[in-house]
Amino acid sequence: MSILASRMSRIKPSPTNALTGKVAEMKAAGIEVISLGAGEPDFDTPDHIKAAAKAAIDRGETKYTPVPGTLALRKAIAAKLERENGLRYSPDQITVGTGGKQVLFNAFLATLDRGDEVVIPAPYWVSYPDMVLLAEGEPVFVPGLEENGFKITPEQLERAITPRTKWFLINSPSNPTGAAYTRAELAALAEVLKRHPHVWIMTDDIYEHVVYDDFEFTTIAQVEPALYERTLTVNGASKAYSMTGWRIGYAAGPVELIKAMNIVQSQSTTHAASISQAAAVAALDGPQDFIPRHNALFKERRDLVVSMLNDAPGLSCRTPEGAFYVYPSCAGVIGKTTPSGKRIENDTDFATYLLDAERVAVVQGAAFGLSPYFRISYATSTELLKEACRRIQRACAALV
Repeated sequence: MSILASRMSRIKPSPTNALTGKVAEMKAAGIEVISLGAGEPDFDTPDHIKAAAKAAIDRGETKYTPVPGTLALRKAIAAKLERENGLRYSPDQITVGTGGKQVLFNAFLATLDRGDEVVIPAPYWVSYPDMVLLAEGEPVFVPGLEENGFKITPEQLERAITPRTKWFLINSPSNPTGAAYTRAELAALAEVLKRHPHVWIMTDDIYEHVVYDDFEFTTIAQVEPALYERTLTVNGASKAYSMTGWRIGYAAGPVELIKAMNIVQSQSTTHAASISQAAAVAALDGPQDFIPRHNALFKERRDLVVSMLNDAPGLSCRTPEGAFYVYPSCAGVIGKTTPSGKRIENDTDFATYLLDAERVAVVQGAAFGLSPYFRISYATSTELLKEACRRIQRACAALV
């Protein structure tokens, strides 16, 4: 008899984490690999944030904190949400977790009963479905097709909602596509959700500040105040502030929901690290001028990668509005044969071919729920991106 719980058969390891591990093993074995799979900025955490963490250590702020986070951090989050998003929350409507992933997991565990449905646009971040499954819910996928900018339509959302729907989960800008919903597009989705008062909205805004070409970010409770009371607005410090390893995520929503999420957290991690919380206060309250500078460099890299991929035989790549990913189509190489005689049957085969033949690591579109595509993160140096794209072009040209 296996010691493992039956729920383990419902989930799989994170494909992006698995790729990171495989690349690390290859590099340890002396194999030179360019990895374009990591979803984290290559910029260092800004100095004023690191200084705040060091000062917190020197002040002895190394003890337990309240489960939902320090009052100072929750006040800083409340101020940020009002200042940047026009949303008013009190500290008891805010919870802090060890990264956005834990915040999302806490919400699902606190709210889903067996068989409850969560509507998830695809392509999706790889962890969304498995978190729902672990909480005994059922993910319901709605394809955001490339011809619609990898975004879903109000009509698609309407068709996906059933009496069992508990949540609608939206991530804008998106991982893996970089697609972002305009204010008008969010308003149109909100009109559907207003007709279904039993559906709650979870919005993952982690890439809020990583947008380009004068795109104006808005979040759904900001666009439609009528949804405020059943919206959980999720964000964190990882992306905009280059703080992935500090593990700070947060959410704001109705008090009853936040209290339930805090109960879940009290029986798992208890709270986020005290030093990371002090650093996050400095991130939210401190200078923000480095964000446009980072975005300007990200935009240069985006434009470079899109241009070079569109020059690769068999590939096509749209220009995303935000985040630091592109999601190119590899439909034009499906059915072709590699120099070693292997036929490319799908995007997983193509990603494997790139890694084996040219030592470029990308993530196959199947991991994100929409094929035939693959994801590239351009959160790495411009020179590495140029070399990686040259290798991809060479690999595509070698197919027959």
